Amino acid sequence: MCRSIKTLFNFEPPATELEIRDASLQFVRKLSGFSVPSKANEAAFDAAVEEVAASARRLIAGLVTHAEPKNREAEVVKARERSTQRFGTDTK
Repeated sequence: MCRSIKTLFNFEPPATELEIRDASLQFVRKLSGFSVPSKANEAAFDAAVEEVAASARRLIAGLVTHAEPKNREAEVVKARERSTQRFGTDTK
C-alpha cells in the first residue's frame, strides 16, 4: 500500500491538495489495516486522514531545499524506465 505514496516535496508544479489527501489516506489505510473502515470506525478514520493531511501540508510548507524543483513528467519517465529495467515491462 505505502509504495503508492509518492514524494510530494520540491516538485514543479507543487503538490496539490488532492495528492496530499491521497497520500494521507494511503498512510492511514496502512496504519489501520482498513481500506474502507466500518461505520463504527469511519469517524476516527476520517479524522486521522484530515490530521495526517494537515501535518503533511505543514511539513511540505516548512521544508527548505536549494535543489531545483523536480519536473513531474520527467520523474514519471524515469520511474517507467526503472520499472522496465527491473521487471522487463512498463507497469504504468
